[in-house]
Amino acid sequence: MIFQDNVIKEYLKNVFFITGTPCGGKTTVSRELAKRHNLLVYDVDEQFENHRKISSTAFQPSMNKAFKDADEFFGRTAEEYKEWLIHNTREQLDFVLLDLIRLSQNKIVLCDCHLTVEEAEKYTEAFRIVFLIKEPSNLIEDYCNRPDHQGFSAFIHSASDIEKAKMTCNAALKALNEKRYNDIKGSNYLWIERTENSTVEEAVRKAEQHFGFAK
Repeated sequence: MIFQDNVIKEYLKNVFFITGTPCGGKTTVSRELAKRHNLLVYDVDEQFENHRKISSTAFQPSMNKAFKDADEFFGRTAEEYKEWLIHNTREQLDFVLLDLIRLSQNKIVLCDCHLTVEEAEKYTEAFRIVFLIKEPSNLIEDYCNRPDHQGFSAFIHSASDIEKAKMTCNAALKALNEKRYNDIKGSNYLWIERTENSTVEEAVRKAEQHFGFAK
């Protein structure tokens, strides 16, 4: 069954989206907003394993692709890794949308996710989405240093050639996010860029004002 965009938007009218590129601050900002305004946070990454359990190899092959170890996982080319990430996100999206419709019927939900500009146009309105971005080079060190990604850090450090694994990841993430980064900066959506001089407080303040949460 295919739902028209206006139908999806209507059923997601209580969902506010924090999206963007890796290491842009999505998780930090969404959780701070939730704490300040007593909101439910829906983290797409945290839901992946639940969605994989109810997925099908026929309809969600990328979500169900198994790797025997870190060497096989990181032994792909950057292009292969990028394409796998894209397909994973697309396959999970149906589960995410249905979850959000269910959870947001009588409450505001803040969704920490990976929507592109094109997907934002389909599923929500500009006043309900903020893009948090970071220039997509050398992301893996930041990624591995995050407290909520220590499982991934341990996995990549289990590879026989750790530096090669990190280079593959960095190349894949840059290839995947470079166009997204530029598309976001060229769009009419609110975007907030994480730099050496930016602060969490500044990003949270801009997001809550944009969403109308600020009192």
